[in-house]
Amino acid sequence: MDLGNLQYAPGSRKKRKRLGIGEGSGHGGTSTKGHKGQLSRAGTKTNPWFEGGQMPLQRRLPKRGFTNIFRVDYQAVNLDKLARLENVTEVTPDVLFDNGLIGKKNERIKILGGGELKKALTVHAHAFSKSALEKIEKAGGKTAVLAAK
Repeated sequence: MDLGNLQYAPGSRKKRKRLGIGEGSGHGGTSTKGHKGQLSRAGTKTNPWFEGGQMPLQRRLPKRGFTNIFRVDYQAVNLDKLARLENVTEVTPDVLFDNGLIGKKNERIKILGGGELKKALTVHAHAFSKSALEKIEKAGGKTAVLAAK
């Protein structure tokens, strides 16, 4: 055996199906598309969710609940995260963002009372929980409510 005699194993290479080539191709007449109907025509295209005229899934399923268009979303930050900040006396949204405590700078922030706060901080946020207010004031700090953007 040498490089000039190499061959593929029998049956390992199959010719591709050539459609529309005539009767002698083995796919003659309808070219494997069946008889009549939308999918036998040239240039046909349907949506991925089209179910052939059957009532579509998104219309068969029951509709539940509603979306409150007045919902206000906050990015929550617990007090134990604020306690870890070093060399900081004033906590603003910029400080929180720079330290990776919030993901987006332009969204509202709510301070929650999880954990303990040992040092006095001035905290600027859009909202505070009651327990967070108590703990910040107990530690000697101050709170400032920011206006919504």
